[in-house]
Amino acid sequence: MKLIRLFIFLLAFPMFAQQGGMWIPSLLEGMNETEMQNLGMKMSAEDIYSVNESSLKDAVPHFNGGCTSEVISPKGLLLTNHHCGYGQIQSHSTVENDYLADGFWAMNLNDELANPGMTVTFIVEITDVTQKVLQGTKNASSEEERQQMIAKNKQNVVETSSKEKWQTNRVSTFFDGNQFMLFRVETFKDIRLVGAPPSSVGKYGSDSDNWMWPRHTGDFSLFRIYADKNNRPAEFSKDNVPYTPKHYLPVSLDGVAEDDFTLVFGFPGTTDEYLPAVAVEQLVETINPARIGLREVALKEQDVFMRKDQQIKIQYASKYSRIANYYKKWIGESQGLTKTDAVGIKKAQEKEFMQRVKAKGLEKQYGTILSDFDKAYAEFKDYDLAYNLFSEAFVRNVELLRNGFQLYQLEQALETRGEQSFTDRKANLLEDFKSSYKDYSAKVDENVFEKVIEFYADHMPEQFLTEGLQQRNKAQLTEEIYGKSALTNYASIEKLMEGNPEEVIQRLNEDPGYAFVKEQAQKFYNEVLPMYRSKRMEIDALQKEYMTAIVELSPKDARIFPNANGTLRVTYGQVKGYSPKDAINYEPVTYLEGVMEKYVEDDYEFDVPQKLIDLYKKKDYGPYAENGKMPVNFIGTNHTTGGNSGSPVIDAHGNLIGLNFDRVWEGTMSDIYYDPVISRNIMVDARYILFIIDKYAGASHLIEEMKLVHPKQNKVSKKKKRKSKKR
Repeated sequence: MKLIRLFIFLLAFPMFAQQGGMWIPSLLEGMNETEMQNLGMKMSAEDIYSVNESSLKDAVPHFNGGCTSEVISPKGLLLTNHHCGYGQIQSHSTVENDYLADGFWAMNLNDELANPGMTVTFIVEITDVTQKVLQGTKNASSEEERQQMIAKNKQNVVETSSKEKWQTNRVSTFFDGNQFMLFRVETFKDIRLVGAPPSSVGKYGSDSDNWMWPRHTGDFSLFRIYADKNNRPAEFSKDNVPYTPKHYLPVSLDGVAEDDFTLVFGFPGTTDEYLPAVAVEQLVETINPARIGLREVALKEQDVFMRKDQQIKIQYASKYSRIANYYKKWIGESQGLTKTDAVGIKKAQEKEFMQRVKAKGLEKQYGTILSDFDKAYAEFKDYDLAYNLFSEAFVRNVELLRNGFQLYQLEQALETRGEQSFTDRKANLLEDFKSSYKDYSAKVDENVFEKVIEFYADHMPEQFLTEGLQQRNKAQLTEEIYGKSALTNYASIEKLMEGNPEEVIQRLNEDPGYAFVKEQAQKFYNEVLPMYRSKRMEIDALQKEYMTAIVELSPKDARIFPNANGTLRVTYGQVKGYSPKDAINYEPVTYLEGVMEKYVEDDYEFDVPQKLIDLYKKKDYGPYAENGKMPVNFIGTNHTTGGNSGSPVIDAHGNLIGLNFDRVWEGTMSDIYYDPVISRNIMVDARYILFIIDKYAGASHLIEEMKLVHPKQNKVSKKKKRKSKKR
């Protein structure tokens, strides 16, 4: 059976240490455990993931659905990135109390700030349910029917699998539909802000340094998990108490040295390591340039206003950061894929693949996969481009367009699901709008709209452009919409949505902003989305077959790991510098001296707080220095991606040594092609975090909560360490 062969490959035992890969924590015994120990790890696979005993997994929750975090005290103190908590820090900020600019530190439990809607989710157990999910699917008459059967089977597994009443079951897909895993989880809903450095520390270098090395950023923030009196998840209540974790991470004071073992535990978002060459080529030549170009014009307009107006800077800080993050990532990704000739490498791999197909006599089964890919991607290209352009313009980068698109979906809800669905969705939308318009500037959005729509019209395949958009003057269109549309402020949009459904729909269709969005959305829904989905399903079916063949035909020592899909993974490596270009060699650790070397007074990216300058001048680093210097960041060979932000970096003994927050620009293509020579993840040194909390913020009570250790000075036996975990 192909699935059994999959596990044979996963459990192979190469005789040398390997790096790269994002591994399922419940399947580490065997090959992965050996590789990690060859790299210097002193733990066992059971120390990392255990169902019956406390283990590292019990200290690593999913943070608010998009990042990772870790518990670092017996009182539920939670560490994650500053940029992961940025939206919450912003939401508590005002011009009078600007926590983004000044930082925030709760000096006792009563000062900690609630964050409605925020969650953290712990993994309780991971179980393979592949056979249950695929039951009966071999008899499906089409791929569409097969997917419907899988969806039904997954739902049945979720509903019938055991769990406590406060827990939830989820099923996730691996290896492009060849494997399915059940995750039993616990989600906590009372999460409070405890501490955050000012942006001049937590976002130091801002967009200029994003994805770059050397880096000097204290990218961390602190939250606390609260639970009910039974230590179980509960909605926010003043009666809730700090959560007592099954396990929390001790923090190492010993720091890192080159070649030290590093384990990053977290929830990586998505990767596509097994794409065919034709897909990578299309990404580099067509899709990424479109996404990069559209975001670039939006960011330039926002930046002009943010530099001039402090209120707008606060309003748009989180939005700008969110858009800029992947804008720059896509640039580095394309450059990395081009530089490493990823397309050429994949073509060579595909040539070897076809040789194996022929050698095994499987040409009838797999012989046309690559030519089928070529045909499918050629037909998919324009639809993929149109889909991405529409998503960037109408969902992500222009607020009036996004809000208008949500209102269009509201009208569709009335037509397809009736008045009750309309009423419920309208109430939710108004609540969302009330929050989003608080941080909205019509003038900023107007300038962004004009530039984005110009780019959209110039790059959208002509067959998918409405006649009106082709012929309209973009400046006049912008002036008309922002001068007359009710979508430019909350008060007018609230009035627009008063009354019964018929009245609301009539007023919406008379609004020039909504009418414009509706015209484009109808074109998208009628002519782009159906074919995009059809071609996407065809490609996904081919990808599943290709993945099956890769597993079946790869050598026994091949390291086949599943693409990231937002589930808990382990990636391991070492602290290591790298050489991105000729005559350039980067050391693996940066220091506070580098912060001061980049310092530019009053610059929004490279300003430094006066107190940090004073501490630097006095060399007042407390017990956190290394040979009289204050370490800030370090890099390693861990294979990470989006979602690993906030992941703990764990040493050979299971202690926290750092906090993952970024990758180097040259290695951002690791989502598609991991190159161990230049792929590096960037981490905040745990000692810099402690230094900022203690010496800069004066929040020594938080340090007192933690367990600080010296693993390099005091060797702890596995037996004693195992016992210490049972709290």
